[in-house]
Amino acid sequence: MTRPLVFHDDRLFPAEERVRGVARELYGLVKDLPIISPHGHTDPSWFATNNPFKDATDLLLAPDHYLYRMLYSQGISLDALKVPSKAGVPATDPREAWRLLAQNFHLFRGTPSWIWLNHVFSKVFGFEVFLGAETSDLYFDTINDALATDAFRPRALFDRFNIETLATTEGPHQSLKHHHAIRESGWGGNVITAYRPDPVIDFEDERFGAAMERFAAVSGEDVHSWRGYLDAHRVRRAAFADAGATSTDHGHPTAATADLSGADSEALFQSLLKGEVTPAKAELFRAQMLTEMAKMSLEDGLVMQIHPGSHRNHNTGLLASHGRDKGADIPVATEYVNALKPLLSKFGNDPRLSIILFTLDETSYSRELAPLAGHYPVLKLGPSWWFHDSPEGMMRFREQVTETAGFYNTVGFNDDTRAFLSIPARHDVARRVDSSFLARLVAEHRMDMVEAAEVVVDLAYNLPKRAYKLDQPKPASASAHAAQ
Repeated sequence: MTRPLVFHDDRLFPAEERVRGVARELYGLVKDLPIISPHGHTDPSWFATNNPFKDATDLLLAPDHYLYRMLYSQGISLDALKVPSKAGVPATDPREAWRLLAQNFHLFRGTPSWIWLNHVFSKVFGFEVFLGAETSDLYFDTINDALATDAFRPRALFDRFNIETLATTEGPHQSLKHHHAIRESGWGGNVITAYRPDPVIDFEDERFGAAMERFAAVSGEDVHSWRGYLDAHRVRRAAFADAGATSTDHGHPTAATADLSGADSEALFQSLLKGEVTPAKAELFRAQMLTEMAKMSLEDGLVMQIHPGSHRNHNTGLLASHGRDKGADIPVATEYVNALKPLLSKFGNDPRLSIILFTLDETSYSRELAPLAGHYPVLKLGPSWWFHDSPEGMMRFREQVTETAGFYNTVGFNDDTRAFLSIPARHDVARRVDSSFLARLVAEHRMDMVEAAEVVVDLAYNLPKRAYKLDQPKPASASAHAAQ
């Protein structure tokens, strides 16, 4: 039996009528603002080629670890869901893979994925009945028919979603050809990149050797000498800035930083290159490189994003069969006060530096992160992230951070997604939750409506734009390596 898909206009607003009315009014100020998406993992080739998306499974299921990790937890194999493995894309009928999602869609009740997907189904594709076993073929065929039209090509959806800026994330060893193709196409969409150097910093990453070879090739530097290695980062950062980057992105296991001498840094680097890799040495090198990246940000102005605290690829069997980023990353406890002390002692008061901190450890919000960001001029707090990108997680973030750091030591919202069609859904959730939080302050007479109206617009639009320097004029292209 099919049920109507009713996506209520007051979703996520407070249950108490008077506060709900205030939230509704505040949300009305931001619901149609352009989307700033300065941190994400969509594929730039989508916008470079503007080719149609293949089918519902290829677009919405196979690339979305939020979806297939839940299904995998219930015993459904990734191969059955058409998730690529190291052997390639499994020969799974995409309709049958979609049917598995439809039959098991009840698993997502109460999760943010339920909200995001139903937003996509209702607002993007116009469905009026819920996804389930009996509507699986209807969904699959309707979505595929839509994707075959020009209105659902990547650039058309980008414009339809009112995205002002979208950042992808690339490693320093990777080509930026798609970003240059976007610019040369004459299309007006602002798709930029972000510099993610982890693959050539983390000696414990199995990609390190191959990434270093490519890093040497694209930079033209001797990456096996300490000076040449640092110069290679400078060369690639300049190329990324030329391709629109305003930020770097660092996903280390911990927030550890270090302040070694040049001689000690070089000795550590050479020891690791010789294969003398231990967990302690690899950690110390990652820590030193955060400080080196901060030095480079003083030179080129790129904003640093640090998001530690994930035990990557915890499922070793799945890592062996399917590779990285297959839904097996697990949060761990993360310490910031002592970990960041070396970097902050060196640069914490320098107005030229800007660092955005994220966490998967909510216990650090009020104890460490808010007090740090509430004091050091270089620090801002990124939004509730990844596992906590949910209505409850967003509300916990505001409740625990605002009392010490306020609103203006945070950077609004970013969606951090590979699932392109979920971007407007995620931003809509954030705008509704922030409107609800502010409505409570107004109802409790801790803020008046004039202040709340200013804050809600700042959170939705002005703060992310300012934090990621998207409100500044773009420098003239000057990189000799722009074509890499």
